Amino acid sequence: MTPTNAAIDPRFEISRIDRRIFGGFVEHLGRHIYDGIHEPGHPAADADGFRADVVELVRELGVSTIRYPGGNFVSGYRWEDGVGPREERPRRLDLAWHSTETNEVGLHEFARWLELVGSDLMLAVNLGTRGTQEAIDLLEYVNSDADTAWTRQRVANGRPDPFGVRMWCLGNEMDGPWQLGHRNADDYGKLASRTAKAMRMLDPGVELVVCGSSGSGMPTFGSWERTVLEHTFDDVDFISCHSYYQERFGNAQEFLASGVDMARFIASVVAIADAVAATKKSDKRIMISFDEWNVWYLHNDEGGQDDKPREPGWPVAPRLLEDQYHALDAVVFGDLLITLLQHSDRVRSASLAQLVNVIAPIMTEPGGPAWRQTTFFPFSLTSRLAGERAISVAVESGTFESERFGAVPNVNAVATVDDDGATLFVVNRSTTDAEDLRIDVSALAADPGAAVSIVESHLLHDDDRYAANTLDDPDRVGVVPVPGIALDDDVLSLSLPPISWAAIRLG
Repeated sequence: MTPTNAAIDPRFEISRIDRRIFGGFVEHLGRHIYDGIHEPGHPAADADGFRADVVELVRELGVSTIRYPGGNFVSGYRWEDGVGPREERPRRLDLAWHSTETNEVGLHEFARWLELVGSDLMLAVNLGTRGTQEAIDLLEYVNSDADTAWTRQRVANGRPDPFGVRMWCLGNEMDGPWQLGHRNADDYGKLASRTAKAMRMLDPGVELVVCGSSGSGMPTFGSWERTVLEHTFDDVDFISCHSYYQERFGNAQEFLASGVDMARFIASVVAIADAVAATKKSDKRIMISFDEWNVWYLHNDEGGQDDKPREPGWPVAPRLLEDQYHALDAVVFGDLLITLLQHSDRVRSASLAQLVNVIAPIMTEPGGPAWRQTTFFPFSLTSRLAGERAISVAVESGTFESERFGAVPNVNAVATVDDDGATLFVVNRSTTDAEDLRIDVSALAADPGAAVSIVESHLLHDDDRYAANTLDDPDRVGVVPVPGIALDDDVLSLSLPPISWAAIRLG
């Protein structure tokens, strides 16, 4: 086998990495909050009802910023329902997920949970059934230190100091006909611009995310971004991207090309944003908040919605979207993380959707254990090991033929560097062939003749690509040190089996 050659050279810097790229997403959906992060009767629950075992797993996952409270849920949400004495909070019907929302967990409780897990809050405002006034009311309640009716209410509810939320989403997926308050691009763009201007009058330091398309396959993709940005370009900092991937028709090889699709999506949105900048004769650059991404088995092989049977009526915390992830999913997931880092010059924020039980890396059983799904490992390792700056890694590997994308490289990689060393993240997308890698790391030596060493290595692979972690076997799939890895004469050598992902820390 001809070795696959590459090099890690800090001179090929892509960008400094904004840690918000390792963000997450928590929505009032299914068992995400109730029976997920919050289960007062659980043996591991604290005084506020939050499960300590889940807190520890989220901390291990390493999420930086968490987008809340939706998602589709936010387009029907009255934020005032989630503040004040719990016993006085109303129960509401959630039309997005056909459930009953108890409002037992709201803004204050969620902020306390974020302190436990060490993450920052990213808030979404309802621009579906509500509008500008409700958005600035929420902003005043959350961020203002003036003496007003809203801030007095916040103080009475136990929060004397402002929450200090910096990043705000102007609605959610407003291009989608499924969204409460769905609008066309022109109407949404005008509303988003009005709301953004009002929010900046109240708090000039906020960072605002306008809704992009809910997927690159939407019929309005491209024209939506252009029209919305023509209205909001001067008012916002980010435009959102959402994308989910799944294996279809048993075609694992095509599934493994998902990162190519994500890369093209990002490139298209960047091109549109920069074209709008050009028409406005502006050197401002709109960044991307890829604030929903994951593997999600959303569609059946016929292309329709893969609807699961729902509980009758309006249940509280029903089991919804509880996908079980296998080794193949985790490898694709790791490749998506590589792709985000490869575009860190424009992707400055991203949110894994979601965190617990709902298409999630963490699963729980009511009254029982919590465990890591296979997708947990690429995220936790990338978040922990990624350095300050992303470095492009040109790889000379073989290719496979994709139905959608033509010739796709078997190997995809990115590196990060910091003052203490470098980390290589690499994936073998081939379903059949191992890849022997030889990577020149001589440029990492701080001084001529200085030694580079392997600090740690992790390989995610299973001979059964559909092996998964379950309640009965929570440790079936994990990571192991990369077998046979070696570093000699500034050349890193390793072999990646088919369908595998690896992270290697060098010092």
